[in-house]
Amino acid sequence: MTTWKHCERMIAKLLGGTRTGANGESRRDVEHAHWSIEVKHRKVLPQWLHSAMGQAEREADGRVPIVVLHEKGLQYDESYVIIRLLNFNKEMNDEKNDTT
Repeated sequence: MTTWKHCERMIAKLLGGTRTGANGESRRDVEHAHWSIEVKHRKVLPQWLHSAMGQAEREADGRVPIVVLHEKGLQYDESYVIIRLLNFNKEMNDEKNDTT
């Protein structure tokens, strides 16, 4: 199995979805009831991204660390939010438990 296929399967499992597979259609990588999930696997992510998350984690003080990526010229509400998957799942589970 290729690495990116394995990555898609693992992400699908962690998020409670199903890998759709490359079937020639332009569609999301993971089928999920709530999320439209596109998985990008890279050999190495940029060091500045790791550094930014490290800074957010060091300063978290009990909060959930996130990194916000903003491109010059775009509206601020179109920025990207990066969060570790383990924190994302924890927050989603906590929210689900709060509403039940």
